Amino acid sequence: DSNKNTNTFTLCVCVCVCVCVCPPVSLSVSPNLQQVFSGSSVDLSCVEDGQTADGWTVRRTRGGLTEDCGAAAGFGRVLGSYCVVDLSAPSETFWCEDSSGQQSDRVSFSVQSDTTGVILEIPALPVRTGSDVILRCRQRNGATVKAYFFINGSHHGLKPEHIITNIQQLMKVFTHVLLMRVESLLRAL
Repeated sequence: DSNKNTNTFTLCVCVCVCVCVCPPVSLSVSPNLQQVFSGSSVDLSCVEDGQTADGWTVRRTRGGLTEDCGAAAGFGRVLGSYCVVDLSAPSETFWCEDSSGQQSDRVSFSVQSDTTGVILEIPALPVRTGSDVILRCRQRNGATVKAYFFINGSHHGLKPEHIITNIQQLMKVFTHVLLMRVESLLRAL
């Protein structure tokens, strides 16, 4: 039997593990608007799975400085788990950060200081792929204004609102209204 051919098979198993390094905490924004009027308040909080994230702080950059909510003069009031911020600078960026330096995604706001200006109501936070978003232009008094809507360079007419259906990607949105161009990006997850 020593003359028998013994076939030996070696089975090699490769296991690939893909690790997504995603921050477990996100910045919650209410109201969820990317563009606001000067003096508007937003409530910001750090959340994980829909619950307040312990040990995380809302931070911002403004004028090249990084500050913690409630600790820096003029930056927010801490009310329970919320950081209530009165927006006034032309552009501010916020995020959540823990003591080890881990950060959530960042959210930026565009602040309209002109009393006769308009804002484009568009979400500050990314929307889920496949969802629908309603866009409107509003004046400070809350009135909706007709606008020419342009999505990724395509013209969609003069109307009081525009619905983008089944969002699949980053979309560049701008409107022409009252001789002004209002521009923004709509992000999808």
